[in-house]
Order: sequence, then structure tokens, then C-alpha cells
Amino acid sequence: MTATAEETRPKLAVGGAFTLRRLSESQVMALAAISAPDSDDPVDVALVEALAEYRPDIEGTTADPADIDPATPARRYSLTRVRHLRLEGGIERDLVIMRGNLRDVMARTGLKGDDKALVRSNATWAQNRGWRPLAIATAVVGADDSVGSFRFQGFVSIGEGKTGERIDDGPANWARIRVWSASLRLQHWSNVAVIFILSCTGYYIMDPFFGTGSPGEATGFLMGYVRLIHFAAAFVWLLIGATRVVVAFTSRDPMLRWNRLWPLKSKEDVRNLGRTIQHYALIKDEPPLYLGHNPLQQLTYTGVYVLCFVQMGTGLVLFSLFHQSSPFWAFIGLPMHWLSVPILRLIHTIIMFLLWIFVIAHIYLAVRADSLERHGGISSMINGGVWLRSGAKPVDAPAVG
Repeated sequence: MTATAEETRPKLAVGGAFTLRRLSESQVMALAAISAPDSDDPVDVALVEALAEYRPDIEGTTADPADIDPATPARRYSLTRVRHLRLEGGIERDLVIMRGNLRDVMARTGLKGDDKALVRSNATWAQNRGWRPLAIATAVVGADDSVGSFRFQGFVSIGEGKTGERIDDGPANWARIRVWSASLRLQHWSNVAVIFILSCTGYYIMDPFFGTGSPGEATGFLMGYVRLIHFAAAFVWLLIGATRVVVAFTSRDPMLRWNRLWPLKSKEDVRNLGRTIQHYALIKDEPPLYLGHNPLQQLTYTGVYVLCFVQMGTGLVLFSLFHQSSPFWAFIGLPMHWLSVPILRLIHTIIMFLLWIFVIAHIYLAVRADSLERHGGISSMINGGVWLRSGAKPVDAPAVG
């Protein structure tokens, strides 16, 4: 018996979608699934079936076959014109959708900088697990029928004989969105533990308030043990700081990238900073909605990062005081000759107290935000996800749902 074409055609599955956060993952999949009516192309079939399964609330869109310019060996992406596509806000526009090879689409859209690094990192992650990234870009068609510049939107993972990962659980009043990765949560709680140990031992080194005995009485090696714990925790903290720097430039997660450390990238960001301050001052009832950190939070956390790195630096300089015979530690200890040891110790101590103030304020504001906004922000640092109402439109992410 001879197998039919239908039986020999490879069965494809759709995995997770990646987005540069201009559109949601489901919207990227919906754009990728636009094809000619009743298309028997395996990629089209897989995308249409996946969209119907994962997001039955999103109505599939088809294109006139005459508006589809297929990929060729020389141009490894297709161009599909979609007429009267309803965009966010109910506006209907004509779009041209570019769909195809990731490298070709990235080159055609001129993707560069951190966006390019982020796409490559996520694409590599998908490819290492057997998926093929199908890139998606869009361009708006003007009133004079001219096609504007293409903008990279994301990619959908396609695989042969695979079980697809769920993109979305469908419509609901609330949606749980993963925000904080496991690596960031590990770093967060490691920082909590290490800073607690450093603060307790550092305060004791500054003011040994127990175990000193009577005047003239031997105290044993208690201070030596405390200093050993302090130094060991300090080097662990240095390691955590180093990994955070590396992650800022290599992570696949947009929330961890270096450019997130400075939130004021536009006039709107500055206005949202003012609105957030008004909310914290109880002047405004509703703050701007952010999926990650709002501008005030991120400015504060960036400032804390700077404080922590200064604290690490002063700690290393003070540690080098007893190792001046080593050229390396002699170099590290140069600031002692500029500022003097007492000044460095004072700076080190002041920063410790500033970090305590931050921790107290951080706990208060986290509990306050969780109580008012009901998004599970505190538990998100344990499980990684927050809850937002479907239809909510965060400033730093696509609309929910």
C-alpha cells in the first residue's frame, strides 16, 4: 500500500512564542497564523490549530491568496498583506506581515543592540531544545499604498513531532503572568541572607556588645570567628554581585537586562514617575500600571545597586589592610591612602545603616502595594508570577489576555 501525501506530510507542533513585549505572545501567534483559507501547508495548519486550541477567544484571520508573496530560496521569508486588520483600540489598518527565517527577518528589520541580543538568546534557547524559530515582523500600509518600515515583533517555536507548550490558558477574569525568573529570585533571597549575616557580624565588629567579659578577662577567639563569618559572607556577596552583572548582559529575560536599571527613557516615563510619587503620597488613587518595577521602584533599586557595589568596594579595601605584602591587595588598598582608614570605615558603616533603612521601607511598601493592588507582588518573589485582570494594559508590557 502506498502512503498518501497527507500521511507522509510531517506533523508539526507549536511551542512557546517569544515577544519583544510590543505585542503579547498570543498576538504574535495570531499574526503568524494568518494564511490563505484552507491552506494545507504544515506550518499554517500547525499554527491555526494551535491558535484555536490555546486561544479560542481570538478569531483567526485569513488572507487573500493574491496578497501572499511566498518565500523563495533567495528570500527566506514570506510577505502577507492583511486588509482591515483590527488593531488595539479598535483601529483597522492594512498590515504586511513578514514571516520566515529568523536571521533573514532580523536583517530585514535592522534589529540591533539589546533587542538583537535578547532575540538571539531566546532563539538559541529554543533551538537547543529542538524548536525552529519562525520570525514575525510587521509593517503598516499607508493611505497611498506604500509599505512602511518593518518592525520585529517576535517568533513562534515550530517543531516536528513535538508536544507544544501552552501559550495561554484562555480567557479569564484574572491572568497569572510570570515576571521574575528563578535565577533572579535565587539572587534576591541570597542577597537577603548574606546582607543579614554581614549586617549582624559587621555591627558586632564595630561594637562588640556581648562576650567581651570583664576588664582584663580573656575573651577567647570570638571576634576572630565573627570576622571569619563576615569575610566569608562578603566573598559570597561579591560572587552574587558578579553573577548579577553577567546576567544583565546575557539573560534571555527582558526583566533582567541592563537597560531595565534605568527606567526614565522617555518623557512619558518621567510623567509616570511623578504619578507614582503622587500615588505613594496618597494624592492619586491609581498609579500607572507596571508589570515589573515602576519608575520610582527601579530608580530606588538602581540606587541600592550602586550603594551595594560601593559597600563591596570599601569592604575589599578594608580587607586589604592586612595583606599589603601582596601587590594585588596593595593595589586594591590604594583608596586607603586617599581617604584614610577611619573615613573608609565610616563610609562602610553609613552604607550598612542606609541598607537597613531601605529594607524596612522596602518591606513596608511591598506589603502596602500587595494590600492595595492585590496582584500577589510579595508571593511573586517566591513563585515568580503576579496576577492582573484580563484586559489590563501595563506600561511596560502588552495588554493582558
